[in-house]
Amino acid sequence: MKRFHISIAVADFSGSVADYSARLGGKPCVVKEGRYALWRTDLLNFSISCKPEQPVGVVRHIGFEDDSENGFREECDANGITWEYFSKDAQQKEIEEKFPDARHTP
Repeated sequence: MKRFHISIAVADFSGSVADYSARLGGKPCVVKEGRYALWRTDLLNFSISCKPEQPVGVVRHIGFEDDSENGFREECDANGITWEYFSKDAQQKEIEEKFPDARHTP
């Protein structure tokens, strides 16, 4: 399975979780309260990040969750946008390393 990935920066974490849960038709599958949330749909791997030092309302990075990827890699395109390529397992490992106390739901 291959899912398009997009990550955006937000200022209002709770409001953003409520908004995107309504837009995507379900709650996030991973939440680090106040900091990070991830949704997976059939076609989309969507995450939000809330950090005081980052500009809000902007794309942080894009890419693909792809079962054929071994691990995690990133590159920049001609416009300086970071593209990430990773397997579901590699993303899960990264999340667990960054947010060991994140809440996971099926």
